[in-house]
Amino acid sequence: MKKEAPKINTTLRSHTILVPECIRNASGIIINGKRIKSLLFSTDVAVISNCNADAVIAVYPFTPTMQITSAIIDVAQRPVFAGVGGGTTAGPRVREIALDAELHGATAVVLNAPTKTEFIQELSDYVDIPVVLSIVSLDENLEERMLHSGATIVNVSGGKNTTAIVKELRKISPDFPIIATGGPTTQTIQEVIEAGANAVTYTPPSNGDIFKLMMEEYRQRCHSD
Repeated sequence: MKKEAPKINTTLRSHTILVPECIRNASGIIINGKRIKSLLFSTDVAVISNCNADAVIAVYPFTPTMQITSAIIDVAQRPVFAGVGGGTTAGPRVREIALDAELHGATAVVLNAPTKTEFIQELSDYVDIPVVLSIVSLDENLEERMLHSGATIVNVSGGKNTTAIVKELRKISPDFPIIATGGPTTQTIQEVIEAGANAVTYTPPSNGDIFKLMMEEYRQRCHSD
């Protein structure tokens, strides 16, 4: 008989952000002995500190800096996949940012989709942590990007085409590690897992959205008093 795990929630941590339970259906990716199924897509240190995801994927639309990466690693208390550029930020600068991220404790580094294949191989030889390559379109040379670039893991972020991209990647390789965005619902998360994603990124509600709910609750208390 399967036993249910006891759940304990303390008063001050009752607003912890919980990733959808269906992500547990994924196989996970084991990195240096730790299995990762869920990745929180956020750079908000308050949200990161109050979430039960297995890891954090810290990718943001600005030039990566070590101040940001180090702050996230310090508060995360779990593996951090650190964005190091590859789009607007390119070349030797990305290589040095990636090495700094490794030395500060990042579990993996994430490259943006425009990164040239030759550079991915160079970076894989330069750092001793997994290199995650983002794939965003069915129009990319999927076999080259996944199998012949030097990437350790691919991260599929294709919007409405994410599930289709994962399916195409699985036709190329049944075993290569794939992370994919889960989308907005339990159904979309389940679809990417069934398509072959080993781990799923989850976008949490914003700080503002969470606070809005709390403020509504506070107003109700004031009204009832």
